[in-house]
Amino acid sequence: MTDDPRETLTYELFGTAVREIGQQVVDSGYEPDMILSIARGGLALGMGLGYALDVKNLSTINVEFYTGIDERLEVPIMLPPTPAAVDLTGMKVLIADDVADTGKTLEIVHEFCAGHVAEARTAVLYEKPRTVIQADYVWRRTDLWINFPWSSTPPLVNRHGGLAH
Repeated sequence: MTDDPRETLTYELFGTAVREIGQQVVDSGYEPDMILSIARGGLALGMGLGYALDVKNLSTINVEFYTGIDERLEVPIMLPPTPAAVDLTGMKVLIADDVADTGKTLEIVHEFCAGHVAEARTAVLYEKPRTVIQADYVWRRTDLWINFPWSSTPPLVNRHGGLAH
């Protein structure tokens, strides 16, 4: 067991978080045409918000920034395939991610959308104080390391000792 304090999100609490973020979106009057999830961390939130907001147009964008715990590239990079700009034209897009840590991942996706969409807003489960971009919809603010239910245990291994993939 680790002695350093951590924020822990359970699957049950995740369900509460999705509904509360969804309610923030509804209360603000924003009606997104599409939810754009940043893979991998934002996939669960994007799917949950799709159901909570009754938005069926879901898309993903893959951005690589973290290469390990507290190890990151100098700048985030979008990995192909990226959504076609023509598919975003004139839409109101809600960008979903798990955490705005440095905020650079959200920033690069927001900038990618900015020239094409009618409006882009951002939603995150957690926002850290050092983020360069404040999300429009935030469930919790913390400076702690976050244990997410989908990434806080090691990958599965097969019976022969190799990784599951």
